[in-house]
Amino acid sequence: MITLAWDTDDVLNDLMRSWFEHWLAEHPGCRLSYESMTANPPHGLLGISKKEYLASLDAFRLSPLFQKMEPSPDVYEWFVRHGDRFRHVALTAVPLIAASASAQWVFKHFGRWIRTFHFVPSKRAGKTISEYDQDKAEVLQRFGNVDLFIDDNKEHVSAVQKAGIKAILFPRPWNQSSMSVAKVLEEIESV
Repeated sequence: MITLAWDTDDVLNDLMRSWFEHWLAEHPGCRLSYESMTANPPHGLLGISKKEYLASLDAFRLSPLFQKMEPSPDVYEWFVRHGDRFRHVALTAVPLIAASASAQWVFKHFGRWIRTFHFVPSKRAGKTISEYDQDKAEVLQRFGNVDLFIDDNKEHVSAVQKAGIKAILFPRPWNQSSMSVAKVLEEIESV
């Protein structure tokens, strides 16, 4: 059976959009739209420090708002229609403090299909943890049984491809993907 590895944030869900809408409510003077968010992390576009951005994002991840966040509708519908044809793995980059919340969200919404959750801890200032894998590519190489990786981060997709694993860039404003969400899901279906 073909195995698909899915990034969680901004692929299975719309974390950046959800966080940004919450952040905008507290910063009504900001004129930036989600669609014009051409950088991730977007702290420079928002006029805040990276530390402030990460603190806000982490607070959102640990809040009830994160657990109430719905899956990306197109992706969820794809899973309903085609998910049973594949084996699925979640592979995300998230700070250790929020990994359990992320796993809970994945299994709550995609547990019918996704049975394993893996993460590469995102670094946070002042937090030191054991480091087993440098990035998602190393995790996937260690597993050795993934046929396709789906992520919104160009660097992750490139590193995985360099490791010899097929990968697709999931379209988001910050990565300028030339494919639509519908086209990406069609490509996945034909693997």
